[in-house]
Amino acid sequence: MPQIAVDQLSKVFKVPEREGGILASMGSLFRRKYRDVRAVDGVTFEVNQGEIVGFLGPNGAGKTTTLKMLSGLLFPTQGSATVLGHTPWKRESAYLRRISMLMGQRSQLQWDLPAMDSFQVHGAVYDIPKQQFNQTLDELVELLDISGVLKKQVRTLSLGERMKCEICVSLLHRPEILFLDEPTIGVDIEMQARIRRFIGEYNKKYGATIILTSHYMADVTALCERIVVIDHGKLLFDGLLPELSARMAPYKVIKIDLDRAVNDYSFDAIGEVMSCEDRKVVLRVPRKAASTATAKLLNDLPILDLTIEDPPIEDVIARVFGGKSTESSTQDNATQSSAPAGQVK
Repeated sequence: MPQIAVDQLSKVFKVPEREGGILASMGSLFRRKYRDVRAVDGVTFEVNQGEIVGFLGPNGAGKTTTLKMLSGLLFPTQGSATVLGHTPWKRESAYLRRISMLMGQRSQLQWDLPAMDSFQVHGAVYDIPKQQFNQTLDELVELLDISGVLKKQVRTLSLGERMKCEICVSLLHRPEILFLDEPTIGVDIEMQARIRRFIGEYNKKYGATIILTSHYMADVTALCERIVVIDHGKLLFDGLLPELSARMAPYKVIKIDLDRAVNDYSFDAIGEVMSCEDRKVVLRVPRKAASTATAKLLNDLPILDLTIEDPPIEDVIARVFGGKSTESSTQDNATQSSAPAGQVK
């Protein structure tokens, strides 16, 4: 049985709106106008125990709204969901003890108190046995390397230090489900890498199930084998990263280093020239033509090095968001318009 099962989940917000000016302001006191904003629109997917799933989409796609419904912070307008056998928005204590939600733009720590005080309050709220609390805290402090900041006021911590403390307090009760919403936002590259390593280690050690949203594709490629993509509240894709690349960006990137400059060679006949600087050339060719193009380049040119790569995942996601799926993908989707969760929709 999946630990997380989402079925046709939807959320519609009623947003007040009015024109500018005093008359419009006075009129809104008696007759306020609303418009419906469909943040999540019939999303369906499942997550099994121990999976780390990347939940991707542009700003306003509905990612955070979905996570808030799964964590019990919002009621859905339609649809259903179960997490660990519980209905999230019932907010049962037995459920809340087994999950945690970390939002990179929200703080769980008391701003004017040392981080250690917030940890102890968290332990008391969750009624964590003292021995388990101390053991878990020691493990997290060591893994996150935050022993030197526990006694400092949260307001004096750097962003990276505060984010590590936020992760620590979120995991003190050893949750089985983690909803991570932009956990590396705003921190430097080195700190992003350390947070990613920690999340991976926590997943392996405790078998935690994790849904991760991030705009940093390095987070996704380092941690997630499977991704779910939504845009305008609708599910666009649910599957493996290589599958997304194959369906939505069916081309390969060929990078070549030349022994000498070749000014009269027509690279356009091979594929789309992405860059051509000195003796380095980057081409984009159809996936099916990659082997033929490679053979021709090796035969025609003085090549020192040649590599064939899948397109950067950022490009693939951009194609999805922009609705630029290829003709083959469009035809594939047309035959799968009623496909179950786990396939392209």
